Amino acid sequence: MTAKLVIVESPAKARTLGKILGKGYSIKASVGHVRDLPQKSLGVNPNNDFAPRYVVPKGKRAVVKSLKDAAAKAKAVYLATDPDREGEAISWHLVKAAHLDEQRTHRVVFHEITDTAIKEAFHHPRQIDMNLVNAQQARRVLDRLVGYKISPLLWRKVRGRLSAGRVQSVALRMIVERERDIQSFVPEEYWTIEVELSKVTGAKKAPTFKARLASIKGKASKLKIGCQAEAEPIADRLKSAEYFVTGIKRKKVSRQPQPPFITSTLQQEAWRKLHFTADRTMATAQQLYEGLPVGEEGEVGLITYMRTDSTRVAESAVEETRDYIATKYGNDFLPAKPRASAKKVKGAQEAHEAIRPTKVAREPDMVKPYLTSDQARLYQLIWERMVASQMAAAVFDTTNVDIEARAAQDGDIYALKATGSVLRFPGFMVLYSEGKDEAGGEEEGRTSLPPLDEGEQLRLLEVFPEQHFTQPPPRYNVATLVKALEERGIGRPSTYAPIISTLRRRGYVDRKRDGRFYPLELGMLVSDLLTEHFPDIVDVGFTAHMEAQLDEIARGQRDWTGAIREFYIPFEQTLKQASANMVKIKQPDEPTDEVCPECGKPMVIRNGRYGKFMACSGFPKCRTTRSLKTKAEAYQPA
Repeated sequence: MTAKLVIVESPAKARTLGKILGKGYSIKASVGHVRDLPQKSLGVNPNNDFAPRYVVPKGKRAVVKSLKDAAAKAKAVYLATDPDREGEAISWHLVKAAHLDEQRTHRVVFHEITDTAIKEAFHHPRQIDMNLVNAQQARRVLDRLVGYKISPLLWRKVRGRLSAGRVQSVALRMIVERERDIQSFVPEEYWTIEVELSKVTGAKKAPTFKARLASIKGKASKLKIGCQAEAEPIADRLKSAEYFVTGIKRKKVSRQPQPPFITSTLQQEAWRKLHFTADRTMATAQQLYEGLPVGEEGEVGLITYMRTDSTRVAESAVEETRDYIATKYGNDFLPAKPRASAKKVKGAQEAHEAIRPTKVAREPDMVKPYLTSDQARLYQLIWERMVASQMAAAVFDTTNVDIEARAAQDGDIYALKATGSVLRFPGFMVLYSEGKDEAGGEEEGRTSLPPLDEGEQLRLLEVFPEQHFTQPPPRYNVATLVKALEERGIGRPSTYAPIISTLRRRGYVDRKRDGRFYPLELGMLVSDLLTEHFPDIVDVGFTAHMEAQLDEIARGQRDWTGAIREFYIPFEQTLKQASANMVKIKQPDEPTDEVCPECGKPMVIRNGRYGKFMACSGFPKCRTTRSLKTKAEAYQPA
């Protein structure tokens, strides 16, 4: 027997582990999954408890043979795949595909690739957790049943190369429904009136501030000014009114830092601050986790595992962070007690740690020379969020002032409000401030007010009536779509990136220069068909319920085949009805400015089994076609 064999998913992870484990261990990479359902058949038997038929893809057979040979010579085999359902399933598939001796095969789990974490994991190996494996199997089988059964129906009724996914279809419906809300939105006009005021002093440059009209005393409590004809008379009366301070409320407001990242919040914030897509964020985070060469340190895992639902942080990491804050910023920036976040996302899975740097002392500027631009920027975001999460709150002095304007003409009393907010202690904001989904917000409205006293008279400088229109709901961007999916319990944070990529790749949605998702005509058509014929599949509540069942399977509280059966029996009936009732949709040809080189008739864009292509409008007399992939491709005359 030779060295102990350790199997991981990637060569990068293998290099980092090899540096830590040293001699006596041989580390090999499976390069992802080694078994999966077959590509060209369903691979699931509904008549035999939905038994999946796994195959080793042709490109993985050499990998499996190599691992099998290495395992036969090893003293022991350690499966060190990622610490989640997908990683557990990869380990199980490795055992089955390479016929590993289960007596000599151990599962090791760690959430960061550091000396301490790796040694701890190898001191406490365990068996493969079949509850986690079954949860992954259930998801895979569910997705295969939905995709493999509905997609061919779309090919027959609409056109080829369309797909319907269990979770992607819900996300598509959300984007389409948001677009319909925008299209049907009717803007309503409304007006606001602000006044510019100052203290009544002899100073030439007395400080000024603005107050907004809130109500007219004796009238309806909710002020609504619908048009210019209503706004102008009020503005005229305010111009001749006398202004008095009638109430002042002062208080200190603390703003607490956000907890360190979980997968979904990392994807959201990376979009807001770095404009990274979910795919780009996760690919870069994977590189930071698996390990990169950092100067004299060599291969180093820079962050903890990036697929997590937990904001929990190891006690040792909290202590290290607090020591760093005290040294770098002083004790004023350190709360008396460590912060412990109790935030739990809907349907949170196995208890991991939050995403954080493996060593706070590795400041972003120290590692930046060794990283790509994307790696450095994402590492800085993760590092700053973690350090800020253990810092003191930011403190603001806020002042709310009630003002009365007493009109000379009619004796009406107009109530106005002014608000001021001044940052007194920056706390965590000296390092980090959270991004916003939409423009505006309290950060932009922060102003200071001059010292004022109750009963004090004020000087009017100007009246500003302003026209506005109500706005439709905004289209989703990466951050808001991920947030909406998470809040509704749709999918898992690790699936959001592939969902978004698939919708774009299939031509269902487009992300334009403003960063927002626009449903394309094909996407709206597919979504409407699925909503009409498969209402459960695209129902948010139904899909969230399925996610909850997958969580129960992972905890060992539910049998996975029973959950699939409960889904499949009504689904099969719905599928039969849809196949009989869905009307075949003839998509019209799209005109072009090109002419057929064979007969001179106009060329049009048509939809075929494999997508769009150019064809002569003289068909069937002229059968000239060409691919739309590149203009350089030759015509194919009949």
